[in-house]
Amino acid sequence: MQGFGGVLGVVQRELVDKKRWLTLEEFAEDWAVAQVMPGPNIVNLALVLGDRYFGVRGAIAATAGILSLPLLCLLLLATLLAGFSENPAAQGALRGMGAVAAGLIGASGLRLLPALRRNVMGRAFCAALAIATFVAVALLRLPLLWVMPVLGLLAGCWAWRQLGQPHLAAPAP
Repeated sequence: MQGFGGVLGVVQRELVDKKRWLTLEEFAEDWAVAQVMPGPNIVNLALVLGDRYFGVRGAIAATAGILSLPLLCLLLLATLLAGFSENPAAQGALRGMGAVAAGLIGASGLRLLPALRRNVMGRAFCAALAIATFVAVALLRLPLLWVMPVLGLLAGCWAWRQLGQPHLAAPAP
């Protein structure tokens, strides 16, 4: 509940920093998988980790655990605030929450930057992708639905190429 509406930073802190169940690189890889699955990313991450460590029962428990309390709170809030939807103060509060959510996403992205050290695509290419995404979506106002497949395909091809390079082979243990 402490990260209602923006739990990525909270989950990363818990799984990587406090409990040390995952390294930053493992978290970044699992987060990438969770993002391509349909549905909310954090729920997908819970599903992946629950299944990995405890099978189907773990996946169900992790998913239920991450959804139950926020769902109950959301239903309660929706019931209580249904009559305030046209109130200018309520609308302003929701706009403010949108800005906070954007800040949380940005902060979470910055916390994941150290994981790029070992990324096969390299920091420069990852930075170029981030800049290209920003320019396409924020400045050129291209639909994200078009930008993501194009840049995703470009990133996938670059990663495929880099994985084939002999100088990037994993060092022997």
